[in-house]
Amino acid sequence: MAVKRDYYDVLGIDRNADEKTIKKAYRKLAKKYHPDTNAGNPDAADKFKEVNEAYDILSDPKKKKMYDQFGHAAFEAGADPGAGAGAGGFGGFQSSGNGGYQEFHFNGENMDDIFGDIFGNMFHGSHGGGFHSGFGGSGFHSGSGFGGFHQQDFPQKGSDVKASINVTFDEAAFGADKRISLSSPDGSSGAPQTLQVHIPAGIDTGKSIRLKGKGMPGTGGGEPGDLLLKVTVGTRPGYERKGSDVYTTISIPYTTAVFGGEATVPTLYGNVICKIREGMQSGSKIRLRGKGIVSMKNPSIRGDQYVTIQIQVPQNLNYTAKEKLHEYARACGLERSNANGSHVA
Repeated sequence: MAVKRDYYDVLGIDRNADEKTIKKAYRKLAKKYHPDTNAGNPDAADKFKEVNEAYDILSDPKKKKMYDQFGHAAFEAGADPGAGAGAGGFGGFQSSGNGGYQEFHFNGENMDDIFGDIFGNMFHGSHGGGFHSGFGGSGFHSGSGFGGFHQQDFPQKGSDVKASINVTFDEAAFGADKRISLSSPDGSSGAPQTLQVHIPAGIDTGKSIRLKGKGMPGTGGGEPGDLLLKVTVGTRPGYERKGSDVYTTISIPYTTAVFGGEATVPTLYGNVICKIREGMQSGSKIRLRGKGIVSMKNPSIRGDQYVTIQIQVPQNLNYTAKEKLHEYARACGLERSNANGSHVA
């Protein structure tokens, strides 16, 4: 029988390490040796079990105290049954002596609290044997006195399913209810399922809509996963969206730009009349507050609409109109008349 390594050596820490140092060392090694990132590497699987065993003992003050006093002997057969080694740092699994379990608990810690920031949803992801899908499938078996447990011993939520959905510019701006058809999430050959989807007003490209319970079925009585629909928003002619703001362009007559006046501006909520100040330059912008896209977080808040002004250049002028423009140009010193009456700029 192989001699067990010192638990402090396993985690690479000294005997005076505090709780924070122990947990930090464990997380680093658990990530390094986890079977999902070391497929086909039996050495990594063994080290992963060894790391979990060490963490289970050293993270529990009572077990750590016994280990510091008696070493591995404190947890061998015949020792205090209440101090038996647990399963992979998830709490105190106590052996009944015949390979089964009398009880299990989590000692105030949650598996997602321990692994969430390292492995994301690794323990709620794909289905299969070994460590996949929350230690599902064939289950996890340890040769270090841990016994074994199987997926069917506890309920487990099904995996989430991802799909995509296209919505129109107006559906995203104002919200809508759509019916979509999707093939079965488990890949079966059954008829596509039709779902009613609510498009929340203000949603933008890249955001996702979550449909509870429409993902993969759970196991062991667990609830099904969710369906995540990633949204792509279409375009609308004449409008450009940037977050909650929209951008448009209008053309105004040359005379309106010169003398000032009013212009009609289309918005998502109908036409509005805007004042044009005297001497408005092409490329100038008008800001229409609250005429943009509604906020998903607060329906009472809307973005703004920014309107770029373009000035229409006069075309097909008659003789009189041209002469008036020439008079204007001469008055401004922009041109002069030569001896034969022609105009020189």
